[in-house]
Amino acid sequence: MDKRLLTILRCPVSHKGLSVLKKDKLAKVNAMISAGELVNHEGSVLAEALSEALVTDDGKRIYPVSDGIPVLLEDESISMEQLA
Repeated sequence: MDKRLLTILRCPVSHKGLSVLKKDKLAKVNAMISAGELVNHEGSVLAEALSEALVTDDGKRIYPVSDGIPVLLEDESISMEQLA
């Protein structure tokens, strides 16, 4: 992910800044996806592992990155509360 792009991207819901999700958190997210335990904001169970994701600066919401393109749609976001 281009660092210059990260300086201008914002969460469409909270307007917080975004950063790349760390590998350990990404591994936990993918483990939950594999177990069928993770849903997006829309309520759909996630089926495909994420190769990359962005997290809001407050750590409350994750946005998937698909083929290098951030998917900044509220319905596609993932609540971090599910990882607790």
